[in-house]
Amino acid sequence: MLTGVPSVFVRTSACNLRCRWCDTPETSWSPEGVVRTVADVLAEVLAHDTIRHVVLTGGEPLLGKGMPALARALHAEGRHLTVETAGTLVRDLPVDLWSLSPKLSGSVPDDPRWGPRHDRMRLRPDVLRHYVATGRYQLKLVVGHPNELPEVDALVAEVGAAPERVLLMPEGLTAGRLDEVAEWLVPAAMARGARFCDRLHIRLFGHTRGT
Repeated sequence: MLTGVPSVFVRTSACNLRCRWCDTPETSWSPEGVVRTVADVLAEVLAHDTIRHVVLTGGEPLLGKGMPALARALHAEGRHLTVETAGTLVRDLPVDLWSLSPKLSGSVPDDPRWGPRHDRMRLRPDVLRHYVATGRYQLKLVVGHPNELPEVDALVAEVGAAPERVLLMPEGLTAGRLDEVAEWLVPAAMARGARFCDRLHIRLFGHTRGT
């Protein structure tokens, strides 16, 4: 819903899922990064003093022990705060927009160490309903194959999401792949009264870290 709005992204490492097509494996499959204090992160964010929007993303940012303190501090500084989450954990934070991205069946990895666990954990309709009830949400679903569309319909109905707050995003790491999926996903979104959400950073910068 905020595509193109200048924003500061705070990316956390660690995730409780292992999506087959994960575009940030450095936060899940092969976690990287260093431990930083809330004060350090806050200072770096506030240094971008002309940018009012902040996005907490991951990985799964709600796993972070310091996330409540960071969210409260950003809220106190008057920042517009979006949290990007898979919607498997409930956290009551001062958030302006919950960007919920539950994972469809196409996300299940082939890795036998993670496949069954990921499949068990990837959908928590009760948690999603909690965030939908706030009214401050978008439901962003990454779709890679037409056979996932019935899952989309079932999930939207189950959690009570308004069609205009549903964003269908093509799965892909290249412009060519995005075009391929968009060919059938755009009309699917239109037919449902949902939004098509492209991956603008892939089109502008390619699949590169830091974008």
